[in-house]
Amino acid sequence: MTLSGRVAVVMIIALVRTFSQSYYAIYTPQLNLLALVLYMSAATANNKMSSKFFPSVTPSAIALGTAYSHGASLLLSAPVFGSAYDRVKTADTPEEFIKSKEAAGALAVWGSSLIGSAAKTYAVAALLQSTGTVTNKGAIYLGTLLFAICTVPSAFVNVLAEKRPLDYVLAKIVGDLLDTVGLAAVLNWWGTRPLPDVV
Repeated sequence: MTLSGRVAVVMIIALVRTFSQSYYAIYTPQLNLLALVLYMSAATANNKMSSKFFPSVTPSAIALGTAYSHGASLLLSAPVFGSAYDRVKTADTPEEFIKSKEAAGALAVWGSSLIGSAAKTYAVAALLQSTGTVTNKGAIYLGTLLFAICTVPSAFVNVLAEKRPLDYVLAKIVGDLLDTVGLAAVLNWWGTRPLPDVV
């Protein structure tokens, strides 16, 4: 695929992420994996797509990255869990709390964050391996590119089109910096490549 074709695919991915992030914010982390799949399939359009194009990543790197990304996203979800905690204190019985909408909302945020964090971790680790990044400086550059693709367009939409409050936009930017640049640096520090088989 030519360079202009790859640029077009990246721009399409950024546009899809921008508009989908505005309306379906809970599924945004899963779109990172979709973006990786689209880019890798566009980069290998002349070849048949097979599982060998998806690099293997060590399970410990996926576990560490999932815990890191999940923790970072839960920091931004603190108001949801705060209202759930307030509901626990006012509930008469545990069954009453379990049936409340605060419990359902907290469980949905927690579950989608965990699944999205695992998908995002694999996507970033696969990009680190596919690009051959081995230095921290390279990982930070890759994370910055991911941040530019994923967050900058949606930040402009949030400020200019949707007129969101500045503190909301800044919180999203900080969270996305942790999820892109921070995650890439943590995964590069830990190591994502599986050890070769020794026979």
